[in-house]
Amino acid sequence: MPNRELHENLPWVEKYRPQNLDQVYGQQETIQTIRKFAQDGRIPHLLFYGPPGSGKTSTIIALAREIYGKNYRNMVLELNASDDRGIDIVRDQIKNFASTRQIFSSGFKLVILDEADAMTNTAQNALRRIIEKYTKNTRFCILANYAHKINPALMSRCTRFRFSPLAISAIEERVDTVIKEEKLKIEKPAEKCLVALSKGDMRKALNVLQACAAALDKPEDTISVDMIYECVGAPRPKSIEVILNAIMERDWTDSYSVMNKIRKTEGLALIDLIEGFMDILAKYELKPLTRIKMIQGLGDIEYGISKGGSDKIQSTAVIAVSYTHLTLPTICSV
Repeated sequence: MPNRELHENLPWVEKYRPQNLDQVYGQQETIQTIRKFAQDGRIPHLLFYGPPGSGKTSTIIALAREIYGKNYRNMVLELNASDDRGIDIVRDQIKNFASTRQIFSSGFKLVILDEADAMTNTAQNALRRIIEKYTKNTRFCILANYAHKINPALMSRCTRFRFSPLAISAIEERVDTVIKEEKLKIEKPAEKCLVALSKGDMRKALNVLQACAAALDKPEDTISVDMIYECVGAPRPKSIEVILNAIMERDWTDSYSVMNKIRKTEGLALIDLIEGFMDILAKYELKPLTRIKMIQGLGDIEYGISKGGSDKIQSTAVIAVSYTHLTLPTICSV
């Protein structure tokens, strides 16, 4: 009974994590190759890299469960390098685990090192030496968001697999499963909105869905489009349209007032607004030069925000860039 309650209280990302490779959504070519390695008993050191929520952790955990079964906890060491990113963790935990053999178990042990691109360069060099020394009885799977942050010498010792953002169909399938299992009511447009805003990130989709479910007054209430936008913190397309129309048809003072009012009402950061601009402009037919200048201008503003630029100055810059490059003859809704 306690185990069941614990399972029910888990975050949905963990509760619905695939238990075997057949349950992993997307990345089918990668799954087939890895399964072939497992069937042949010749698993190399692995490097999985790609954006968050694309299935890197789920894939290696599902593989480990298929290989070890009930002996999973004894044969697998899971570490998150963003928490333990120094050389001590490599020298102590990983070295101690890799150097010991299981008396009653055959085969190799597995070290899963998540977010390894957060490790210091010194720690990565130490890890490379440990990989070389304990290859006979231990395999390493390194997970990273950015491959270029992994030491080339460490990378060369692994078989690399790139995980792409998940396809819309894969996220829809998983979200549908969770909705049925949790007995949720959700508007069809809200579900489409959730999938679109997740942008290929399964973790984000499930976290937002769970947050919306927790925000319901009653379990039988329905999740709406507005709830999805509020949980994600993304600007609504209609709001972006209102701001764009104000910029093109009114003076600077009115445009700035409209933008600020919408930002305060919906609790939007300027960076979210810029992303909303890019999504909306992708649906418009613009002259190539106009699109290039708009992207360049918004990119410069985003860079200014990341460097701590004044919010007011950057907000006015958004209006200036949009007004300068967007005129009614050059824009045509599609």
